[in-house]
Amino acid sequence: MPVPGIHFEEDEKDEYTADDALTPLQFAAWGGDSATVSRLLQQGVDSNEAPRGWYGKTSLQAAALRGHAEIVDLLLEAGANVDAPGGNNGGRAALALAAGAGQSAVIQRLLVAGADVNLPPHKYMGRSPIQAAAECGNVEIVKTLMEAGAELVGPMAQHFGRTPLQAAAENAHSDAVDFFLSHGASVNAPPSRYKGVTALQGAAPCGNTVLVKRLIEAGADVDAPGCYYQGGAALWLAAGKGHTEVVEMLLNAGANQSAVSGNQGKQCTALQIANLKGREEVVELLKIWQKSDAISMDHAPQ
Repeated sequence: MPVPGIHFEEDEKDEYTADDALTPLQFAAWGGDSATVSRLLQQGVDSNEAPRGWYGKTSLQAAALRGHAEIVDLLLEAGANVDAPGGNNGGRAALALAAGAGQSAVIQRLLVAGADVNLPPHKYMGRSPIQAAAECGNVEIVKTLMEAGAELVGPMAQHFGRTPLQAAAENAHSDAVDFFLSHGASVNAPPSRYKGVTALQGAAPCGNTVLVKRLIEAGADVDAPGCYYQGGAALWLAAGKGHTEVVEMLLNAGANQSAVSGNQGKQCTALQIANLKGREEVVELLKIWQKSDAISMDHAPQ
């Protein structure tokens, strides 16, 4: 029987099946079945059963993510570990899951129960509570977390990590971007090593001209290099996606057309990636700028 919210990698299909991805208690918590949760807890089932598989969740995490506040109460009363880690791939604790899903009522319960508002993220795709809230763009939840002591500057995942500002920019949450900038977030915080982005690199390939303009005005480095793996400068990323307006904005802001991006051994310029991806309008724009730059060089004082 398929279990909602549980995804399997090819290499774990032999070890786990959809039938055993969740224990009965975890499945009841996920589905919002408070009667079954209560019955199982009364029978002595451990409220802290470990998550199964790469993407598994504890009962508390499952209930928190789905917003089942009554079940969260039952599990906390039964001794559920509020900061327990999730599955092996990016396992997020209950507060980060609730924050990322916009579950305000659950967040309040978890904070009262002593959830660590600055719990460091898992190294693989993990999120701290405030990073998760930024990713979903809920400024009110961000404020709630900050009032509880959440810090804007903190560790991020090594693989696909995001600062709060990077997460908000990449997901086109303009209000959250403005909020973080007004509270001193670094517009040029470096990307995580694998699949990371700066705030501008997150906004540029989405084609959001308003956000790109806002970040440039805030001092974003238009030529910041991409991350080690699957990274790229903002111009290169925008060109590859065919966002002509963003490309022009970055060029006007002084972006270097000659810079190369991409993985080692496959690096290329913005013009080359646009040509490779068939972005004809961007190709024409970049060629015009190249000709303009060449003319300017020819007329420069010797």
